[in-house]
Amino acid sequence: MATGDEKSRDLKIPGERHPEKAKRPDTERLRKPDWIRVKAPNSEGYRKTRDIMRDNNLVTVCEEAGCPNVGECWSQGHATMMIMGEICTRGCTFCNVATGRPDALDAFEPGRVAHAVEKLGLNHVVITSVDRDDLEDGGAEHIAQTIRAVRHRAPGTTIEVLTPDFLKCPASALEAVVEARPDVFNHNLETVPGLYPEVRPGARYFHSLRLLERVKELDPAMFTKSGIMVGLGEDRQAVLQVMDDMRAADVDFLTIGQYLQPTPKHHVVARFVTPDEFKSYEKAAFGKGFLMVSASPLTRSSYHAGDDFERLRKARNAKLGQA
Repeated sequence: MATGDEKSRDLKIPGERHPEKAKRPDTERLRKPDWIRVKAPNSEGYRKTRDIMRDNNLVTVCEEAGCPNVGECWSQGHATMMIMGEICTRGCTFCNVATGRPDALDAFEPGRVAHAVEKLGLNHVVITSVDRDDLEDGGAEHIAQTIRAVRHRAPGTTIEVLTPDFLKCPASALEAVVEARPDVFNHNLETVPGLYPEVRPGARYFHSLRLLERVKELDPAMFTKSGIMVGLGEDRQAVLQVMDDMRAADVDFLTIGQYLQPTPKHHVVARFVTPDEFKSYEKAAFGKGFLMVSASPLTRSSYHAGDDFERLRKARNAKLGQA
């Protein structure tokens, strides 16, 4: 349960949103190139989606992480639900989600998520969460309950989960999520292993890789997905090695997007990767055997997730000779 001090925080203020970054020196943010710029959200569809989220007291990673695609996705009625609160126990230097001690889990949240999915009429929903290192199972059972609630309320909706790494949890945590049978199990590696100490200090690269591999061992038919950001300071060879590592873990779907710096206190953007470089990464990834690849400056884990899921399913059927 959050303390009184935590509850009094104003998460709209960067210094209170990210107390662990308050003493970090400001870094100069590079001017975004033309291919990164997006329009401010203001459509009727955007407002309708926003209102449904507010009415159901739900948090979205679209807003919390400052996703540049929020206008486009919400205008189409697509939103990524972020469960288990809006405060994360990790302090990754790239992430704009608030950090600190989270509140207790809300037992009614799975039902509210399911209601919103039904009301939005979603064909495909992405459910993600903050890290919950304060919980013995990392929130795995809460994620499983949310999957089951959506299945009950919207049986025609396919479900994608973007999970924490369950680093400090028993093996049963991952098993609980897989047993709830999401259609896609997503866990992002985020960056190349050499940058983990700075970019993702609370995580372990090979643990995250093993998590994805373990999903396939538990359910070989379940689609697995992972993503990385580029522009953090990595080089091309390191990115290609991550692709090889993912394929060794039998990951089906790879996303690659440009890292964008949320505030001057966050990890600096080393450079903006060009659209041609993204096309080159996409070609290389397909050549390594991924069933589906999304690589572009504005690609995010849940960007066009529903359409990509259909392509993913068709690609597997074609591979199995069922097309």
